[in-house]
Amino acid sequence: MESLHHDTDKRALRRLLRRQRQALSAHEQRVAAQRLCRHLKNLPEISRAKRLSLYLPNNGEIDPTPLLPWLRKRRVEVYLPVLRPFGPNRLWFVAYRSDTPMIKNRFGIWEPDTRFSAQRRNRLPAWALDTLIVPLVGFDNQANRMGMGGGFYDRSLAFMRRPGPKPTLIGVAHACQQVKTLPVEPWDVPLQAVVSDQGCVRRQ
Repeated sequence: MESLHHDTDKRALRRLLRRQRQALSAHEQRVAAQRLCRHLKNLPEISRAKRLSLYLPNNGEIDPTPLLPWLRKRRVEVYLPVLRPFGPNRLWFVAYRSDTPMIKNRFGIWEPDTRFSAQRRNRLPAWALDTLIVPLVGFDNQANRMGMGGGFYDRSLAFMRRPGPKPTLIGVAHACQQVKTLPVEPWDVPLQAVVSDQGCVRRQ
């Protein structure tokens, strides 16, 4: 019964936090994105990255793409998460360049098209990236992340719990998505930090 309440509470919190970010006006979204990117540029994990993944925002998510001109100028290779065809809720990380052909996936999010993504030379395994900028629905004072509930990032980054090369994981969100504490599940992959339009919270 406790598990049932726990799951219900998580769903309710996810809905509430989604509504809060969707309530932001287009102007508030633009200002938040600019502030977020200023904070990101000051992070050593971002400024020293040579291979970095970010995402294209959807459904009120904070927008990390104002960072792109700065990354291109620094000759950083940029990758996007792509829904892996026939994979159980897993992601590929596919090169995002000016000539990358794009399509909308089943969630209505733009991503590199399947034929381009399926060519091995156009993607990298997640462990070979330096830094991943990941979206989230909620975060807390310890940089714990609540995702969309599909488990895409947790499944794709499960290798982070094993020895071997690992990227830095930076969550990004609107400040209004912060709560005091979040429940942590055994399968949750921890972030090193969460950056919002109002600053940075690091895992202690």
